[in-house]
Amino acid sequence: MAENSASSPKLCNPAVVGLAGFGLTTLVLQLHNLGLVGLGPVIWLGLVFGGGAQFLAGLQEMKTGNNFGYCAFTSYGAFWIALCLMLLGGHFGLWKPTETDVGWFLVAWTLFTVILWVGSLRIHGAMATTFTLLLAGFVLLDLGHFGFPVLNKVAAYVLIACALCAWYMMARILLNEIYGRELLPAGRPWVSAPAKAAAAAPAAGVVPAPARA
Repeated sequence: MAENSASSPKLCNPAVVGLAGFGLTTLVLQLHNLGLVGLGPVIWLGLVFGGGAQFLAGLQEMKTGNNFGYCAFTSYGAFWIALCLMLLGGHFGLWKPTETDVGWFLVAWTLFTVILWVGSLRIHGAMATTFTLLLAGFVLLDLGHFGFPVLNKVAAYVLIACALCAWYMMARILLNEIYGRELLPAGRPWVSAPAKAAAAAPAAGVVPAPARA
């Protein structure tokens, strides 16, 4: 057993790809919403990087036992694929969505994001900040699609900040490993574990999510 353990290859952290794809595609979409980039780059990035690569990263998270990463990356990867296919369908006249259709699509994802936001509060500060900005961006987009279009521009700036926070977490994983020390801190969880639960978790074999991201 000892020989097998010593010869086992080191597993990479799939979060680096998931966070990279999420951050980059979110950034480019918001640049489009601000009128700086056309829709083409958004579609292809959404299908390939934010969608496909992030979805695969989520499947790899499953192998590590990280439920939060598994759910987040596969779900938001699917979000990007669905969004891009919906945009392509609208362009080619296939089940063309109305502004209200897109609005309810975003509302559904807002409700889903609330669940992950609650979970992020127990991971670390960087994760909580990222999901707080993501949730705020979704809420602003919801309002923007139901009568307050000016808020779509506000949402763009909020989600650009969210994208940069995702990249910060990606950089933290990469650079901390390369430099062998805590070069970029994650920050303390916004919601701390009860003392009894924190003491009992290691004994029960529970590995908290902060160790992964």
